[in-house]
Amino acid sequence: MNKEATPKDVALFMKTELDKKKCLYQEDIVFDIERKFGSQFVCISKNGTQGIDSKLLLEFRKITPNVVWERGERCWRLRERNDEPRSRMQD
Repeated sequence: MNKEATPKDVALFMKTELDKKKCLYQEDIVFDIERKFGSQFVCISKNGTQGIDSKLLLEFRKITPNVVWERGERCWRLRERNDEPRSRMQD
């Protein structure tokens, strides 16, 4: 566990994982983030599922302008040609 990691450090980790996998499932990455960086970067959402801290999500958004959140799949993926121009990650 890296106790000195910042939200930006973790966001860069998420981006690297997305670049490798092309699709980043929240359920999987939350586990990886907690294991590697600590529980301060994860939270429990309103519906009782594990989620990602809002400060971390903000940093992730800043460094990934071409990423789309797939609500039904609960994953992030790279923007495709047929995506709406204004579509962006949504929580």
